Amino acid sequence: MSKQLNQVVLGKLGSAYGIRGWLRVFSSTEEAESIFDYQPWYIQQAGQWVQIELEGWKYHNQDMVIKIKGVDDRDAANALTNREIVVDESQLPELGEGDYYWRDLMGCKVVTVAGYELGKVTDMMETGSNDVMVVKANLKDAFGIKERLIPFLDGQVIKRVDLTAQLIEVDWDPGF
Repeated sequence: MSKQLNQVVLGKLGSAYGIRGWLRVFSSTEEAESIFDYQPWYIQQAGQWVQIELEGWKYHNQDMVIKIKGVDDRDAANALTNREIVVDESQLPELGEGDYYWRDLMGCKVVTVAGYELGKVTDMMETGSNDVMVVKANLKDAFGIKERLIPFLDGQVIKRVDLTAQLIEVDWDPGF
C-alpha cells in the first residue's frame, strides 16, 4: 500500500549488525534517541513508501542498532542499508511561539528592518549557544558579501518570521 506522505527525513538505516537482521541507525533528530518517539517509520521500497515496524532497539558501543519486524538475517538487513527513515509531518510535535523547524526556514528570504535584502537561508548551524542561519547573499550584493552567518536570536536579531511569505526580518548590519 503506497501512501501520500508529507515526508520528513529523521535519519538513515546504516550497515547490517550481526547475523540476525539488526541494522545500525543514524538519527538526525536533536537528541539521537528521539528518533524512536516518532512512529511509524517509512522507507522507500521499489519506488513506494513502505511502513516498517520496529521490534526493538539498543545501543551497541557508540551506535544505535534496530531490529525491524520481518528482517531476520544479514542479507535482508543489507538490502535496507542507506535507506532514509521518513515519518509523516503530522507526527511531529506542534511547536511553540517563536520555535521553527530548520527545514521550514530553508529558502526564506532574509531582509533587514530597513528593507535591505541580505539573501536566502541555505543552511542552519548549531553553535552551542544559539542556532545560526547561513544566508547566501544575492549575486549583486552591495557589500560584496557571498555568505552571511546570522545568529537566530528571537527578539534580538530575528524581528519577524513569516513562513507563508517565506520571509525573515532581521535587525542586522548588512556590512557583516
